[in-house]
Amino acid sequence: MQRWDRIEAFVEVVRLGTFSAAARHLKVSTSHISRLVSQLENQLGVQLLYRTTRQIRLTDAGAIYVEHCRHLFDGLRDAEQAVSELQANPRGLLKLTSATTFGERYIAPLVNDFQCLHPQLEVHMHFTNRPVEVIEEGYDIAIRMGVLKDSSLIARRLCERQEYVVGSRAYFRQAPRPHTLSELSQHRCLMGSRPNWLFEVNGQRREVKVEGCWSGNSGPALLDAALKGLGLAQLPDYYVAPYLASGELVSVLEPFQHNDTAVWAVYPRHRHLSPKIRQLVDYLVANIDATLPPCPTH
Repeated sequence: MQRWDRIEAFVEVVRLGTFSAAARHLKVSTSHISRLVSQLENQLGVQLLYRTTRQIRLTDAGAIYVEHCRHLFDGLRDAEQAVSELQANPRGLLKLTSATTFGERYIAPLVNDFQCLHPQLEVHMHFTNRPVEVIEEGYDIAIRMGVLKDSSLIARRLCERQEYVVGSRAYFRQAPRPHTLSELSQHRCLMGSRPNWLFEVNGQRREVKVEGCWSGNSGPALLDAALKGLGLAQLPDYYVAPYLASGELVSVLEPFQHNDTAVWAVYPRHRHLSPKIRQLVDYLVANIDATLPPCPTH
């Protein structure tokens, strides 16, 4: 650090022509600038400047040294400019993972739009419904659904997410609509990737184990089974909204809907958040609501 101060003082003296001008520019005393230059000369073991009462002149060693120092300062300015441009124009590799259907329908188009704005960014997207270890598997951002578990990751809410228990009109022509959670045991329940359905009772989260003769780990397949009257299903709003609006599906047990099942962007905790992560998450937050189907009204 001391060496850098000495070099900076020397370069400014040469650039501005006097010790006093360099002192004013660096906001220190003239004697401090003189002392720094002298220390630099002692450190190098050569005289860099000829000093007279009227002017200063570079020695041969000083002329060589200042030229190299200018390259040093030019490099510093280039580095500062590069960081500044990075803040405005994120670049490099960005790895993102998301649940398959939501990611394909809503996240991928927005990420693609973001990359159109920042073509110097390289994007790798991976869609899977298995739990992903964000840090261990090297992801920058993960899109997660529902209630988050405690973790060391930072989470930002992207949008709300409601779970609906639905059945087709054909199904309800042969089975009564349930009004309590206990009545679910009397129904054919279509099983997704979770063994339990999530509800809220008197402000408390409650998981209810359901049973049925159909199971699968695909949201679209589960939706298709519900539309064809095979039983009741619990699905997020972005699956069922169009069918509730058209009347093809009927929502039941709405008083027990759990209200804290949002969509989140989670990413590792860093002291200085990478611009590519910060700007993409900001972009998702600002634009995702416009891409989602309207939430059904009760």
